Amino acid sequence: MTGAEAVLARLVRAGATVAVAESLTGGLLAAEFVAVPGASKAFRGSVTAYATELKGSVLGVDVALLAARGAVDPDVAAQMAAGVRRLMGADFGLATTGVAGPEPQDGHPVGTVYVAVSSEGGESVSSLHLSGDRVTIRRKAVSAAVELIAQALEGKPVG
Repeated sequence: MTGAEAVLARLVRAGATVAVAESLTGGLLAAEFVAVPGASKAFRGSVTAYATELKGSVLGVDVALLAARGAVDPDVAAQMAAGVRRLMGADFGLATTGVAGPEPQDGHPVGTVYVAVSSEGGESVSSLHLSGDRVTIRRKAVSAAVELIAQALEGKPVG
């Protein structure tokens, strides 16, 4: 059983749902979930907000925060997760933002990634410093996001 399968099974058992907001992963996280047969029982949908302004206008990320810090920021990730949760009417929101490369962005080196999970109880963010090429960093970010929600579902501290 893959990580996404296990997460979806746990969500179904709990009668809960998840939605995702993606930037650097560009739809890969949603694809990880929808590849699982029966995903629609717990997966609500996704937003790929690749452009910074969409993080504000679609997901409700504070535009002043985006202007001050840029899109690669732990608070942006948390607000993306909370925003997609509200937007899609899900119990959990999951978000990815960061720098896949090949160039640094907003003063952040390639491999700087933030993944966040949001629920009614609050948000948790994991800060990552990943290595590899663009494809590898994006795949590792997806794996980290799936692991983050798995930890949240188990009630384990994340960060």
